[in-house]
Amino acid sequence: MVLPLTVKGGQKTDLTKNHPGLAEVMVALGWETDAVAIEIDAAAFMLQGNGQCRGDEDFIFYGNPTGRGGAVTVETVRVPDKACIKINLPAVPADVAKIAFTLTIYEGPQRGHTFGQVPGAYIRVADTGNHELIKFNMDGGFSAETAIVVAELYRHQGQWKFNPVAMGYHGGLAALCGSFGIEVADQPDSQTANPKPNQPAQPHNQPVVQPAGQPAGAPLNLAARTTPKQPVNQPGYGGSTNPAAPGSQASKPSGQRINLSKIELKKKGDKINLEKKANNKLGEILVNLNWNQQKQPKQSTGLLGSLFGGGGGGVDLDLGCLIDMKNGQKSVIQALGKAFGSYHSFPYIALDGDDRTGAVAGGENLRINGDHIADFNRILVFAYIYEGVPNWAQADGVVTIKQPGGPDIEVRLDEHDKRKIMCAIALIENVNNETLSVERQVRYFSGHREMDSAYNWGLRWKADSK
Repeated sequence: MVLPLTVKGGQKTDLTKNHPGLAEVMVALGWETDAVAIEIDAAAFMLQGNGQCRGDEDFIFYGNPTGRGGAVTVETVRVPDKACIKINLPAVPADVAKIAFTLTIYEGPQRGHTFGQVPGAYIRVADTGNHELIKFNMDGGFSAETAIVVAELYRHQGQWKFNPVAMGYHGGLAALCGSFGIEVADQPDSQTANPKPNQPAQPHNQPVVQPAGQPAGAPLNLAARTTPKQPVNQPGYGGSTNPAAPGSQASKPSGQRINLSKIELKKKGDKINLEKKANNKLGEILVNLNWNQQKQPKQSTGLLGSLFGGGGGGVDLDLGCLIDMKNGQKSVIQALGKAFGSYHSFPYIALDGDDRTGAVAGGENLRINGDHIADFNRILVFAYIYEGVPNWAQADGVVTIKQPGGPDIEVRLDEHDKRKIMCAIALIENVNNETLSVERQVRYFSGHREMDSAYNWGLRWKADSK
């Protein structure tokens, strides 16, 4: 008899190699919510080698209980587990490199719920006889996250391995779907927008696979609903979850719909893809820098005052970016040296002006020509203090990335280093020539050379002025 193995975060473990002949497994998840009425949903994403879903059918949850090929299905659960997903390993499509298992909090931002309020979360892998093979206890460590990639099953040299991840996301299910290439849309549900008098409200809105007749590739509608959620306290494992009959469970009020108008990347490494468009053309992507207009404190006029623009005027916080093109060309866009770029020709990025004081309501903007995805390799968005005291806390800077038809992506400069005048804010990278990913950085440097070296850009730098 093989004893179950308890693993820690990052401790990758052989599954099929340690259990020869294993064909089907049950991946069960559980958690505690104390006295707080927090609603948590589990899901699985079948991912390609690039970390993206091939299509909506590779997103498996109670609204789409059977994935592509029938290899991954939502199952009824056994106490004390709260969710269960069955994996038929031989039936997993050959193009699927790994299966990610996730937890998300329903309406977390609206209700003020986070995984910091959810102790005792775990995931365990069992065979069909419910003999536990692997268990991972997440042991807390979360604060404001509303979505978690708990663990992965992934292929390695013809075998399946288990990887305990415990990676938190902000933005809930919408951000999670975006990171795995599932497009979503925020539209009202006509069935629940104006419920009839004396009728119970419908169960809460959740993403659903596009119904028959809807154009292929259309975004998932996070405000639509087709079937209520199945109760999870049925004994035993067994067939797929079936929609509950009307009135078989207390319905949940629809509440506010998930807000897709803004997604904030709050922790270093938080990452999300921009929404894909037809013909891989994203249109104009606007990167906006705005900051506090308060005056900085009076400084001495000695050496340090000269270095940091002493004199007590407003801080001059400038926006710029490093560019690395697919053809090997590298450059910089910034007001310093009047390197304002060009939108319609190389480098297909333009800085629209230089706000010296923060008094311009629109701040400073980089315009990225998203119709030239294939020309970009990576773009590093940064801000630097050209004049004024390097008091990043008082500047209270925020960068917002605006995309056509998709949510704004916000990165706040809420981590500070008063000793350094430059901040790498976000790394934008090409994703298969189809879209661009945005990853939070917020790393501080003493100047251009130090930042260049940290990201291996390889440009030569010289002193210059506006």
